[in-house]
Amino acid sequence: MLIVDAQAHIWRANAPDRPWLKGRKPQREIPLEAGQLLGEMDAAGVDRCILIPPSWDIGRNDLVLDAARLHPERFAVMGRLDVTTPAEPGVLAKWLDQPGMLGLRCSFNEPPEVVVVLTEGRMAWLWGAAEKARLPIMIRVALAQAHLIDRVAERFPGLKLVMSHLLLPNGKKDEEAFRDLDQLLVMARRPNIAVKISALPCYTADTYPYRRLHPYLRRIYDAFGPRRIFWGTDFARLPCSYRQGITMYTEEIPWLTEEDKEWIMGRGVCEWLGWKLPESLSPASV
Repeated sequence: MLIVDAQAHIWRANAPDRPWLKGRKPQREIPLEAGQLLGEMDAAGVDRCILIPPSWDIGRNDLVLDAARLHPERFAVMGRLDVTTPAEPGVLAKWLDQPGMLGLRCSFNEPPEVVVVLTEGRMAWLWGAAEKARLPIMIRVALAQAHLIDRVAERFPGLKLVMSHLLLPNGKKDEEAFRDLDQLLVMARRPNIAVKISALPCYTADTYPYRRLHPYLRRIYDAFGPRRIFWGTDFARLPCSYRQGITMYTEEIPWLTEEDKEWIMGRGVCEWLGWKLPESLSPASV
């Protein structure tokens, strides 16, 4: 089974020549760089990982692109773009020309100046250009604004969208975190919307194997199906071991079939984003 982590960050220490964004704190005090993440992946049995520049690194893509260039079989990138200002013509058309780049990661949940560009409908330039360039986008937005993304998916049916962390609110757990899940589930009617079940152990007070999450996962599975659900960890803030972040799905959920797990744990996100599958991978049953 191909194991592909749909989200992790790498970053360097705060320095004058590469300062962190003021007011933002990293997921842990000690920076996580590509070599260390590779070691963690090897130990846990993770074949591939999609790297996303962290918000405190001011959305720079150079570090993650360097990692993908050096380790093209292990890393690929969903890059950041300043969404508050329309990009220069042609930028998105050439976005995928960068080796290792698979698409965009856009966050509209904070700060206020970023939230407003979505709520005021000022993002049509991005949706249209991304659809034309066949550029998939991973999105972070508050569940209260999920209906805005639903409209985007309807208006731009050729645009592939992935909802990061199930759009769950940071700092909330269990019933409070999943209270508005229906606002996400209704988006399953759009065939161009998928979801990342990433960092889910962060959204429960339960301990491994996190069975308190199972009822929510079942509702997500019933709505989106296994081919539009992508496993991920957001590794630096994972409250369990990397290996447990895998086995909580591969060993602890009895109603997932082997084919389901093949799609959820790696094949689905690779096919959705266009990351070529290894030649040695056996075709999944259709």
